[in-house]
Amino acid sequence: MYIPKFFKITNDDEIWDFVQNHSFGTIITAEQGKPIATHLPLGVIKNGDDSYITGHMAYGNPQWRTFEACDNVLVMFQGPHAYVSSSWYSHENVPTWNYQAIHMYGKASILERNELIEDLTRMLEKYEQNREKPVLWDKLSPELLETQLKGIVGFKIKVEEIQAAYKLSQNRNETDYMNIIDKLQKEENPHSKQTAEQMEKRIKK
Repeated sequence: MYIPKFFKITNDDEIWDFVQNHSFGTIITAEQGKPIATHLPLGVIKNGDDSYITGHMAYGNPQWRTFEACDNVLVMFQGPHAYVSSSWYSHENVPTWNYQAIHMYGKASILERNELIEDLTRMLEKYEQNREKPVLWDKLSPELLETQLKGIVGFKIKVEEIQAAYKLSQNRNETDYMNIIDKLQKEENPHSKQTAEQMEKRIKK
């Protein structure tokens, strides 16, 4: 991913916090030179200095069969994004687009049964814990779980390289930066409002 120096993010805690909060990602591999992509909810495992992206896909999805031959699996995470009109600047310029995106590269491997169950348990706890009637692993019938396990393949990707870009008008002067926030907040598009929120957060750091 091309990242100009203004927009490069290197803070490890910030990057992993972003991944946790924008965990619906895209996994990209290749088969005979043709890119393949799957969109999935993903998890994170931290094991000392090693970091892993985890998840599962349908057994019928052929992409998991490409993992063994693929030295570098690409996982993409994206946050809010918004069009920025150059009419919001104090000088003549061209429009642009603000966004947040993180790319992670690594080698994938298939989870063993017990690892898959642990990963599914964590995922349910993450997304169900604040529900009125949480659907957790130990509340589901063994028969249902066994049937579902046969239909999926779990995987983990050991993260070897991270590229993180927050293109949030950091290269603009203070007047233009604040005006962009104001204009985005007034847009109807929820992504525009969320992008403005992210820009505000960077002022407070």
